[in-house]
Amino acid sequence: MSKSAVPEANLKRTHIDGRVEPLSWLVYDSPEYEDRKKRTQFVPPTISIKDVHAAVPRHLFEKSTLKSLFYVGRHVGLSVLFYVFATRIDQLASNIAAALDLGTPLKAVVSWALWALYWFWQSVSFAGMWTLGHECGHDALSPHAWVNIVLGMGLHTWVLTPYFAWRITHRSHHKGANNLARDETYHPLTRADLKLPDAQHATPMDYKEIVEETPLFTLFKMVIRQFLGFQLYLIHNRKGNPKYPPGTSHYKPSSKLFKPQDRSSIIASDVAIGCMLAFLAVWSYRTSFSHVWNIYFVPWLWAHNWIVMFTYLQHSDPTVPYYREKSWTFARGALATVDRPVFGWLGRFFWHGIAHDHVAHHFFVTIPFYNLPQVTEAIKPVLGEYYCYDSTPTLYALWRSFTQCTFIEAEGDVVFFKNQRGEAVREYCSGTSANGASAASGGRDRGLAEDEEFREEEEDVLKLAGL
Repeated sequence: MSKSAVPEANLKRTHIDGRVEPLSWLVYDSPEYEDRKKRTQFVPPTISIKDVHAAVPRHLFEKSTLKSLFYVGRHVGLSVLFYVFATRIDQLASNIAAALDLGTPLKAVVSWALWALYWFWQSVSFAGMWTLGHECGHDALSPHAWVNIVLGMGLHTWVLTPYFAWRITHRSHHKGANNLARDETYHPLTRADLKLPDAQHATPMDYKEIVEETPLFTLFKMVIRQFLGFQLYLIHNRKGNPKYPPGTSHYKPSSKLFKPQDRSSIIASDVAIGCMLAFLAVWSYRTSFSHVWNIYFVPWLWAHNWIVMFTYLQHSDPTVPYYREKSWTFARGALATVDRPVFGWLGRFFWHGIAHDHVAHHFFVTIPFYNLPQVTEAIKPVLGEYYCYDSTPTLYALWRSFTQCTFIEAEGDVVFFKNQRGEAVREYCSGTSANGASAASGGRDRGLAEDEEFREEEEDVLKLAGL
């Protein structure tokens, strides 16, 4: 779907007399999303990772330490410049007030506006540091493991993310994306979890009483999740896979998240986080807590909002399936991913395309982010209709997923999110797609991939993916 087609999605919001509804350019479903909704009968793909791998030019797998250091240095340099700006805000506000002959109230408004400007850009920068640390966790910035470790530890510790602990569980996510038995994060609730009657007997009143929410309460839940959700996940596995026992934490070396041989790495991450907290405490003592709050913690909280936003939207969408074990393959998990042009150039520049090219990243985690746009273009013909892209405005897409991705059925090999009325926009179909099979499958149709000849050896698959 060409980007030139996007404005057409707004035609339905144009009145007969030519008037356009306010903010319609921010609140609409993209043509790509509408097209997937029209394909209500979903046939799972039979694409092989070997076919996808063969489509990618070999030079795109190469990593350059020098090039990666440039990107990291540029990013950290911009963050330092934002900090320097923040240290001059009070003086700058005074100068502006004096030049414009503003009174004390208006001077305060100018000061708050400048702080808001800093908080936004520094939060964007902090989220970008997190994405670069994410790249290090996949050994995607340098062919030298120690370079990735040093950079990743520094970047993630700065934003209070335990590098080794999160690296381990995030790799597990890649090994089982949208596999309900294996996946690590944003685990969906089931009908049984919500204690809803079965679909055949549930009435509209059942859904209204049990899962329907007021917009204000939904907004409150969103705020809590956006700003605190990631740290709560790290601390006690909130929204993580329920297979883990109570008390599961990224900070516990004995946690079931890890293997015994991971213990020393988890301790190293904990020590690094402890040092960062100590630094923040000393900084607060030598200046003031309000100073550190404005300089560090406000943009840090907002950065978590951005991190949760783009990671949640990567796999949580009404048109994207979840699989149970016998129906899942690595390729199907990778394709249960949506590429989004989150915040346009800002997401590409500061967040290094973590949302723009996430499908390609799930197929090949060790390819550096600066090569992923070319990888995306190379694999699109192989993926065909199973490549998911969505240009829906980001904040509306977030609201749409949060309000429509309410629960899944407790049974079924391939399931889709249902909304607060118990409705799904797509459903699993065991037949073939419109052209007789997946356009990228060469005419093969193996249903739920129960045929063991179709299932590639997991070790070989993970090796191709860089896991």
